[in-house]
Amino acid sequence: MLTNPRSDRVRQVRALHKRPVRQRTGRFCVEGPQGVREAVRHAPGRVRDVYVTPQAAERYAEDILAPARAADLWVHEVSGEVLAAMAEAQAPQGVLAVVEDAPVTLAQVLEAGPRLLVLLSSVRDPGNAGTVVRGADAAGADAVLVSEASVDVHSPKVVRSTAGSLFHLPVVTGLEVAGTIEALRARGVRCYAADGAGSTLLPEADLGPPHCWVMGNEARGLPAPTRAACDDVVRVPVYGRAESLNLAMAATVCLYASATAQRPAAR
Repeated sequence: MLTNPRSDRVRQVRALHKRPVRQRTGRFCVEGPQGVREAVRHAPGRVRDVYVTPQAAERYAEDILAPARAADLWVHEVSGEVLAAMAEAQAPQGVLAVVEDAPVTLAQVLEAGPRLLVLLSSVRDPGNAGTVVRGADAAGADAVLVSEASVDVHSPKVVRSTAGSLFHLPVVTGLEVAGTIEALRARGVRCYAADGAGSTLLPEADLGPPHCWVMGNEARGLPAPTRAACDDVVRVPVYGRAESLNLAMAATVCLYASATAQRPAAR
């Protein structure tokens, strides 16, 4: 059992909370049972190490440790103090994994013939970004596209917010927004800017053909040139007294409207 919270191994794992270290090593941390479970189940080849406290080892013996050991992954038992020193979260729930990044390109996504995508443009809030990834996964989207000005999707807060969905669908990062929209439209993927200034209401949008939702910054929304580059600007109607929906809520509503339109038999 690892018991020294000041050991080199602990410092190396803790250092992955910093973006430059993640970029240099190509690794990031996954904290908590749900994220670690999905990493072990859906991306075992990328999992470098699993760290677990004795209590968590007993609790998650079947759904995390058994498949981890079946995949010949390194499983390390650690004290609660060591896990707390490794994790960013105040309550990491006894389990943490170090996972390798697996970069995906826009060209690879387009080659697969996607029907539903979402592009995050200058989205800075980790909780919003992670929740959009989770919502896209639940709605059956083919990929999430993330601009170079957006938050790092491998930061601990984003990873936790995805609740494991980060390992279920491709996430393309570091994209230039204008060039991405141009590339999508060139491949027959319509681009819909989701914006409160839109003249088309969501129920009126043509969501049957392949398309990509373009979501803007939490505070500023989408700039005029980005809206102009899209095929349409679509507004989510608000029927009650709320001023608006936040980014993650609006994205999820739009994605589920698209999923319903593209899967009529599932209504």
